[in-house]
Amino acid sequence: MENILSDADFELYRKLIYDESGIHFSATNRAILESRLAERLREKKLQNLREYYQIIISDKDELKLLLDSVTTNLTRFFRNQGHFDALEHYVIPELMKQKKDKVIKIWSAGCSTGEEPYSIAMLLEDKLSMGWTYQITASDISLKSLMVGKEGFYPETRIQGVPEPYLERFFEKLPNGFQVKESIKSKITFDYHNLKHDASQRNLDIVFCRNVLIYFDEAAQKATVERFWQAMADKSFLFIGHSESLFGMNTKFEFVKTDWTCLYRKWI
Repeated sequence: MENILSDADFELYRKLIYDESGIHFSATNRAILESRLAERLREKKLQNLREYYQIIISDKDELKLLLDSVTTNLTRFFRNQGHFDALEHYVIPELMKQKKDKVIKIWSAGCSTGEEPYSIAMLLEDKLSMGWTYQITASDISLKSLMVGKEGFYPETRIQGVPEPYLERFFEKLPNGFQVKESIKSKITFDYHNLKHDASQRNLDIVFCRNVLIYFDEAAQKATVERFWQAMADKSFLFIGHSESLFGMNTKFEFVKTDWTCLYRKWI
């Protein structure tokens, strides 16, 4: 097997991955792409990168597997606590003042293995007033990660960060880990979605898309944020990663600084 990703092959794969997903590989993370391609070649028992390229441009399933392999699925329950504090103390009260139907619609975009949407669900179960309910769509480009999220089973090492009362209320303890209870699972729909495309969702009240935009270049970031705007309700909120920003992007979102974190809102 070829051990070195040539400049020509790097450009070939980099362009394909960008065109298909918006994920941008630069010279600094070239080694990551080379490593992932080597894994796929070993898996397919192939020797040649050009041969593999012909496969992925004709086989959508294999292309999905490649895109899955180049994404980083680093997550944990209640990651960046400030976001969940702002959700509890600022966003939920604002929505409860505005909404008449008493249903909060949420999209966890780039949900990885499900810790984020389950964290959101637990908080809403705990904090929403009587008569209110919620619906969560959790999406990712990684089919492997989505299967973990849909299963809702986590070994003990993965449930760090879950408050003890939530662990007792929302999980079933099994010999080798913890299983999310059906009362929570039934509120979450896990769905494959590539942020390069419109998700066909509308009137969303909250969008979480954290630590995903950093993988996109400026053009793909702007296009993604514009799709979020179209998908969101007139009074709604957007959470992005704490190292991400919409500054300089010329979007319609309003920057909001709360006591707990910074976020964005659509308020028209």
